[in-house]
Amino acid sequence: MNWRIAANGVALVVAISGVASDTSYAKYVGSAGNASHAGAVTVVTAVTAVTEATQKFVADDARSVLATIKVENEYKTGYRRSLFIHWADLDGDGCDTREEVLKRDSISKPQVDPYRCYVVAGDWFSKYDGKTLSDRSDVDIDHVVALKEAWDSGAWSWSESQRKAYANDLTDSRSLIAVSDRVNMSKGDKDPSNWMPPLKSYWCTYLGDWISVKARWGLSMDQSEFGRIKNLLSSDCSSLTISGWSAAPVAVSAPATTITTAVAPVVTTPVVTSPVVTTPASATTVKSPTSSTVAPSSGSGSSATTPTTNATATTVAQNGAKDIYPGSYCAPVDGLGTYKGTPYICSKTNAEGSPYAGGRARWRKATN
Repeated sequence: MNWRIAANGVALVVAISGVASDTSYAKYVGSAGNASHAGAVTVVTAVTAVTEATQKFVADDARSVLATIKVENEYKTGYRRSLFIHWADLDGDGCDTREEVLKRDSISKPQVDPYRCYVVAGDWFSKYDGKTLSDRSDVDIDHVVALKEAWDSGAWSWSESQRKAYANDLTDSRSLIAVSDRVNMSKGDKDPSNWMPPLKSYWCTYLGDWISVKARWGLSMDQSEFGRIKNLLSSDCSSLTISGWSAAPVAVSAPATTITTAVAPVVTTPVVTSPVVTTPASATTVKSPTSSTVAPSSGSGSSATTPTTNATATTVAQNGAKDIYPGSYCAPVDGLGTYKGTPYICSKTNAEGSPYAGGRARWRKATN
C-alpha cells in the first residue's frame, strides 16, 4: 500500500546525550503548575493531568552530573510492575505511550490507523544491538532505567501519580526507546554494572541517557553502579557531555469532586392571625463555600405560596499539590504536596534552614 498517514504526536523536549564542549550547569528550582477539573451533578470525578515546569537543566560534563547523584543502598522491597501504570495516554490525544514511541522512533514515515492510533507499519533501528526491524511485534519499548531499578533507587517513596508520569514519560527522548525485544529481554532490570548494550559504539550515549534519567528524576545509585559508570567516564567516555533537560513531569491527580442533589422542604414561620400554607420546594445543594435558599413569602390574612428559586453553585478544588509521604526524597525542589491535609514543600533544607545530608531534597511541612 502506497499511502501513509501520520497522526500528530505530543510536543517533545528532545535532548540527546553525546560528546560536546563543556558549558555551564544550572540547577532547577520550581514547581508544577495547577490543573483545572470539572465535575457533573451526582458524579464523583477524579481526573489525572500532566504538568511540567518550564525551567531546565543545561548541558554539563557527564562526571559533574554524576557527582550530583546520591550513592546509597537500593531499597529492594515491595516492587510490583503494576505499581507503575503504563501504557497510558497522558496527553489525551488518543495515542498511548507505546504507540507514541513507535511513531517517534520509526526511521521511515510510520503508517498509522487514524481511528485508533495504531501504528500499522514502520521501520525501527535498535540502537542497543544495531538491528533493523520492520515488524512491530519484534519491537519493545524500553525504560532506559527500568521500572524496578527506579523503584529500588527512590521511586518506592513516590505517589502513584509520580510513578505513572515516570512510566509514560515522553517529555525527554532519553527516558523511553524502541529496541529489539531480544536485547530488551537480555537487559531486564539490570544497571550498567551488570549490563551494557551489545553494540559497544553506543555505550557512551547509553551512559549519558542513564545518568540524565537518574539525575532528572532524583534517583540514587548503588555503589557498584556508580563505580562502573565513573570508571567508564574516566576511560572510554572521558569526553562525554550530557545535554540539558526540562524538569521531570508531574502527574497531578485532582481531588474527587462530589456534587449531590437533594430535595429539602422549606419551613416558614406561622403568623398568629392567619394560617400559613407551606409548600415543599426543590432545593439543590452543592459542596460549595457559600449557599443560599429562597423561602416562599406569605401575607397576613391570606394563604399565599411563592415558589422558591433553585440556586446551584459549583466549586471545584484546583491545586497542583500531590499526595506525599513526609521525609521521603522528592523532586522538583519547591514542589508542593499534602499529607493528611497538611501542606508540604520539597526542600533541601529543614524548617530551620539546615541542609539535609547528601544535598537531597525531602518533603517537609511548608512554613509561612
